[in-house]
Amino acid sequence: MQPQATAPGLFQRTPPAIFPPIFGLFGLGMAWRNSASLFTMPDAVGEVILGAVTLLYLFALVAYLTKVVKRPGVFAEDLKTLPGRAGLATMMMAGMLMAATILPYGAGVARLVLIAAIGGHVILLLVVINALLRGPGEARHVTPVWHLMFVGLILSPPAAIALGWIAYSTAILAGAVVIALAIWAISLRQMMQKEMPAPLRPTQAIHLAPAAVLGTVAMMLGYNTLALVFGVWAIIVLAYLIVRARWITAAGFSPFWGAFTFPLAAFSTVMQLNAMAGAGEVFRILGGLSLVAATLIIPVITWKIMMLWAKGVLATKTNAASA
Repeated sequence: MQPQATAPGLFQRTPPAIFPPIFGLFGLGMAWRNSASLFTMPDAVGEVILGAVTLLYLFALVAYLTKVVKRPGVFAEDLKTLPGRAGLATMMMAGMLMAATILPYGAGVARLVLIAAIGGHVILLLVVINALLRGPGEARHVTPVWHLMFVGLILSPPAAIALGWIAYSTAILAGAVVIALAIWAISLRQMMQKEMPAPLRPTQAIHLAPAAVLGTVAMMLGYNTLALVFGVWAIIVLAYLIVRARWITAAGFSPFWGAFTFPLAAFSTVMQLNAMAGAGEVFRILGGLSLVAATLIIPVITWKIMMLWAKGVLATKTNAASA
């Protein structure tokens, strides 16, 4: 049966599921910005992508905040569903990358955007933790989306380091490493005990994102060896995802495919940074190949998800709350 279109009303049921692919586009723009020096690519490519996705993000943000203003309770309701948690976490994380995007053009504005995004993510964490503590035991089942919620602040250092927040960024990196390792370990144990339902399998791709971003932040802070370790771990995780691609995509296209976007872009960035640090030609090749793949894949997935939103069925498919 085909999902029914959402009820009339401007943005009254804006689905958080629009944000993962937008977050992925930000990552793609960042990867192209970094590639300018490694592959002698035109600077304009990355800046055009980042400029366009900033406008798309602001539109999506206004759409979602309009729903929240109409009925503030929808924020907590959206956090009760897996697509909602993933969407709202990436909404905050995309704001952190927006700060990094506009930093070269205005440090003051970038600082305000970064503070707002960090504050929003902290609020999200408090709401989620409260719900986990008060909810049933099965609600505390660890999923790959936990990376987005509990490791999500790792996306703030790319802008924070440039703003001089070194102590903050170092603390975030240290905390994120511990939490990410715990989530990977628990997820591995769960995978060996029980097979994930087919519709949720695309979220397995999220496991790649923290490996890549932790490596990127470590490199930016000067911890080159740690960056190399996470770069190698990212290669291992990506290799697993490629080998299991058929299993992961068995349910066919769905809004959960947004989970493929940002990890791939982040992987390209960490490969490029390791290559620039002299880690070897393999990293340069992988950085280039993954950048090409990201450029071909991310816009297509984004378009498909945005079309579901435009047709009014994305909210129904993802059980988004209504104002």
